[in-house]
Amino acid sequence: VKVVQSGGGSVQAGGSLTLSCTASGQIESRACMAWFRQVPGKGREGVREDREGLASIDSDGSTIYKDSAKGRFIISISKDHDKTISNLQMNNLKPEDTAMYYCAAMWQFPMKCSETLNFTYWGQGTQVTVSS
Repeated sequence: VKVVQSGGGSVQAGGSLTLSCTASGQIESRACMAWFRQVPGKGREGVREDREGLASIDSDGSTIYKDSAKGRFIISISKDHDKTISNLQMNNLKPEDTAMYYCAAMWQFPMKCSETLNFTYWGQGTQVTVSS
């Protein structure tokens, strides 16, 4: 399985960005995809527990948003053969949204899809910078 992210970049406060995540190599139909972020210098780099969970989505479309994402971010999911794609549309961005953003994917999970799962596969991360 390979997870590749795209999107991100720099934007002024109040602007929008869409991040995309493609997980390929898994034909299992039910997936849980989630988005996280980590502010540079905050917490341990590369440590999952120090990443802030933002939103998660099940293949059936069920979503969970954490407080920092509610009302501004929209998560989506789609599937094309062995590819599962998740987008995170981020609106009304604020300087405090500046961070490295990561997506994560998991299949064959017995529990409810949420950002609390011990995700198996992670994207490489993409930087989002919001200027005031």
